[in-house]
Amino acid sequence: KAGGAYVPIDPEYPADRIRFMLEDSGAKLVLTQAHLAEQASLSFDGQVLVLDREDIYHEDSSNLEPLAGPHHVAYVIYTSGSTGKPKGVMVEHHSVLNRILWMHNRYGLSAEDTILQKTAFTFDVSVWELFWWSMVGSKVSLLSVGGEKNPEDIVDTIARDGVTTMHFVPAMLRAFLEYVEQQPREVMQAKLGTLRHVFASGEALPPQHVARFQRLVSSLAGAKLVNLYGPTEATVDVSYFDCEPDEEYAVIPIGKPIQNIRLYIVKEGTEQLQPIGVAGELCIGGVGVARGYLNRPELTAEKFVKDPFAGGEAGYERMYRTGDLARWMPDGNIEYLGRIDHQVKIRGYRIELGEVETQLLQVESVREAVVMARTDETGQKQMVAYYVAEQELGASELRSELGRELPSYMVPSYFVQLEQMPLSPNGKIDRKALPAPEGSLQTGADYAEPRTAQERALVAVWQSVLGLQTVGILDNFFDLGGDSIKAIQIASRAFQAGYKLDMKDLFQYPTVAALAPHMHEVRRMADQEEVSGETTLLPIQHWFFAQERERPQHFNQAVMLYRAEGFDETAIR
Repeated sequence: KAGGAYVPIDPEYPADRIRFMLEDSGAKLVLTQAHLAEQASLSFDGQVLVLDREDIYHEDSSNLEPLAGPHHVAYVIYTSGSTGKPKGVMVEHHSVLNRILWMHNRYGLSAEDTILQKTAFTFDVSVWELFWWSMVGSKVSLLSVGGEKNPEDIVDTIARDGVTTMHFVPAMLRAFLEYVEQQPREVMQAKLGTLRHVFASGEALPPQHVARFQRLVSSLAGAKLVNLYGPTEATVDVSYFDCEPDEEYAVIPIGKPIQNIRLYIVKEGTEQLQPIGVAGELCIGGVGVARGYLNRPELTAEKFVKDPFAGGEAGYERMYRTGDLARWMPDGNIEYLGRIDHQVKIRGYRIELGEVETQLLQVESVREAVVMARTDETGQKQMVAYYVAEQELGASELRSELGRELPSYMVPSYFVQLEQMPLSPNGKIDRKALPAPEGSLQTGADYAEPRTAQERALVAVWQSVLGLQTVGILDNFFDLGGDSIKAIQIASRAFQAGYKLDMKDLFQYPTVAALAPHMHEVRRMADQEEVSGETTLLPIQHWFFAQERERPQHFNQAVMLYRAEGFDETAIR
């Protein structure tokens, strides 16, 4: 109402990044809480308003006249920048309203609906989570801090608050579905029964995730899965694809444009439209296109260009060049094919690899650095840093150095030290010749073998999840390429192996030796010994034999079990 825009800042960002965002945005006012007030004042010379102080609520409380119009900036969200500094994207009110109204027109909420607000507010998906419900008298459920990384918390919150609408980044959707699959079906049916719409965006949605969702969630609650696509520069999402419950997909398209959005696929570096089936750069026109980058006129002019196809439509004649490779499919949907440049999306966060490389080169003794995104055996992208240094540098040291300048999601999962970079015939670094990270990791820890049953179980789980042949009990989980998504998988597979593990303990005790004492043994069916001889009948067996059926063998039931690694026959018996 006052005419200002909001700039979300994660208090866990490094101090220099917070200071840069406040200075670059020209912020005049910082809203914060008491436990963060000192941190805010260190980064900011202007006015700091501590929202949980009661004395600030005794001033004039009369209702403001709205000053902001449709073309005022609603928010500035900072994304990764290739120069080593983040860049602020300015999004106007009319663009936000168009995005939310499209969503409401297609997947409408009622007063009985509840949205789960689970996305960090520095990520643009939070925009519709934060504002859609309030426009139509629905409800919002605020997930506990850190709960977005814990599938059990998510399931319990859906059940407690009757959540009907929510969002996942595909990597987290996978972890959520793994958890659901391990629980009794009737329990999940009761807990997830209110879900109506689940939206996925932030990175490519694999077809196996969709098939799993249909089997585990759609069949329980009738919930629909919707794949969304869009960059921050075009207001959250610009296209959608409804995944039909009974369909089998070889690829999941990013779909068709939402209302008042135009999508073009052009030959790279030109304005020539590509025919159906031919790959090109995806460009966006229409209401959703942002105003541009704050204080970056050259970059704005490069990425936000005149729309040659707009036909003079007043106010919406600019087009955003995404740098994404895509093609039209014969059915009118668009298939996403990857990035043209070295920008990547990992766990929903868009990262300029150049920014990470720039910070890595600031580390003393690092002479050369290349950062790449590699796809692991599960289809997930992982950031790998390759570097040449004057001395041996371990992952812990580098991770600590980068953590002073970069948010945690921009710190690579793997660090590989090389004697020299491989070069192509023209003298450039040959990225294709860089080795896979396994076997080249610089953990800095001497190998120590497991000593107890718990340590042996944990080592086996780590090797399985991290894709490593050898793990020592002194190796740091995060130095081996661990992250929050893999931490969920560790907890899940440890449970399958008969041990209960709290994820917070893994973050606090990141080595096998330190973590093993904090695991609790759980009794699993597979741990029981073979039963022989006569046993007491269960109630349902009593009922069965009381029926005095002439041929009871007709009620025998067969079940087929499959496990890629094979079975221990004793456990099965």
